[in-house]
Amino acid sequence: LASLKASGALDALGMDVLALSVAAIKPMPEMSRALEAEARETLLRQADDAIYQRRNNAVEQERRIKENELNTEIAVESKKRQIRETKVAADLAIESKEQEIREAKLAGQVRLEDERKPLVAAQSDNARAEADAQAYTLAAALKPVADLDPALVQALSAQSTDPRVMLSLALKELANNAGKINTLTITPELMAAVTR
Repeated sequence: LASLKASGALDALGMDVLALSVAAIKPMPEMSRALEAEARETLLRQADDAIYQRRNNAVEQERRIKENELNTEIAVESKKRQIRETKVAADLAIESKEQEIREAKLAGQVRLEDERKPLVAAQSDNARAEADAQAYTLAAALKPVADLDPALVQALSAQSTDPRVMLSLALKELANNAGKINTLTITPELMAAVTR
């Protein structure tokens, strides 16, 4: 403004400068593009940074999700292992108790058998004594018969026997003396009497 007022060219034209205001400053088109390029680059860089940041955040979120999934799987497997270990421990405890019960039963059976030994020994002694007594009684009863002739015993038993038995004994006696017999005739009537 001071330069314009001091300029003599405006005075020569009869103009007096009262105020000066700049309505717009416009660069040339090339300068405008050059100035806009830097701003455009800054905006593009900021956009790229934002995209990069979003991608980083997405990767980080994905990593956290994967990590959480792995931690969950590890926790699940750990629980499964604890369940299996608990089950095995319970099975071992049950097996141990069953083994104790089996051992107690076996010990009871052994004790029972030990207690039965005197009873079995006494029973076998009694059975032996009873068998000896029966053998003695039987020997004493058969002693008079043992000295008898078998033919006499047969003859005595034949008195009360069936006639067929007597006929059979007679044929047996004939067979014993077959060497002394020249001719022997056995009729069908005789055999019919035996087979009736």
